[in-house]
Amino acid sequence: MPQDRIERLLHAELSKLQAEGRRKDPETVIARVIPARNGGGPRFLIEGEGERPFLRMNANNYLGLSLRAEVVAAEHEGVSGLGTGPGAVRFISGTWAPHRELERRLAAFHRRPAAMTFSSAYATMMGVLPPLITPETAVISDELNHNCIINAIRLARPRERHVYRHLDLAELEARLKQAADVCRRAIVVTDGIFSMRGDHAPLREIAALARQYDSVFAENVLLVVDDSHGVGAFGDTGHGTEERAGVIADVLIATLGKAFGVNGGYVVASQAIVDYLREVSPFYVYSNPISPGEAAAAAAAVSILEGATGMALLNHLRLMTARFRDGLTRLGFEIIPGNHPIVPLMVRDSARTAALVRHLRQRGILATGLNFPVVPRGEEEIRFQICADHTPADIDEALQILKDFKRR
Repeated sequence: MPQDRIERLLHAELSKLQAEGRRKDPETVIARVIPARNGGGPRFLIEGEGERPFLRMNANNYLGLSLRAEVVAAEHEGVSGLGTGPGAVRFISGTWAPHRELERRLAAFHRRPAAMTFSSAYATMMGVLPPLITPETAVISDELNHNCIINAIRLARPRERHVYRHLDLAELEARLKQAADVCRRAIVVTDGIFSMRGDHAPLREIAALARQYDSVFAENVLLVVDDSHGVGAFGDTGHGTEERAGVIADVLIATLGKAFGVNGGYVVASQAIVDYLREVSPFYVYSNPISPGEAAAAAAAVSILEGATGMALLNHLRLMTARFRDGLTRLGFEIIPGNHPIVPLMVRDSARTAALVRHLRQRGILATGLNFPVVPRGEEEIRFQICADHTPADIDEALQILKDFKRR
């Protein structure tokens, strides 16, 4: 069938994105991994760049577990014994023993009655939030929440949708008061760690507000937290923003694809909530789960984090993060204060951000620049991400390259 007319429209849309500076650069294709050696962490070969190694500083693999031998071995064993894919959705015949074992481990890790896994954290949020939202629900969301939260709220169409200024507890309380007059249920939803800034939500205070207003709503106030960047990378033992705040959210969503180094997403909550979601969540009911091998690898990653090796990795991650943050400060760069391994270097100019990304890449550093409209004008940044497989030599190499740019 002819596609000429629609393709002309699509080309016009792509040209518009290009003109507005919103079209993405071509994807970087990683061709091979060079194991750690000579005091440095792993290096990556990029398609089209020959044998030139790159230091990767734009990955979510916070604990370095995706390359760890125990995790790789667990996935290999799972694939060898159970095959490469589940072959069905969960309720037909796609539930394998590693899926159930992983969910048991995740529930225990987060001190919750139940857990369920999805194909990704994005799918988890899309599959969890809308079923919990009714036509009599108010949803109250931080303005810097992840795109998955924004789209999940759009899909659900609550009676009221409120967006409060980033971390503004007074405005959050005002929105709860406003919603109490007309809604039976309220859901407060927030990221734990905000992915563009590396700062974290004040969960203790947010949870206190939810408790304070809970009795006003006939069907409760639920606190839903997406801590995909927090779990495994934040808190004394890697339990994320909840651990830092000393609170437990009603519904916690996180990922297996960042600190755990594998693939997939999950939710932990009460048994009733999880049982309900297994029945009604379309992203669970009608979509294949992660493979049995991935589930086995993720369970191995959880076990590592819970043990002495995990604590050693977390401690090293904190040391490398502090080394990089302190180095940037000494060089006179502006950063957003914090101690999460997301380290935003504030450039505040699109052209200079692009120039710094080029400078880094030309010298073997992979880093991500964020320009308008991904971030507001004047908030342009380089988002560095530190991982536990970075070494002091890696951090110092990156700092020297940044120092050279500043001298220019």
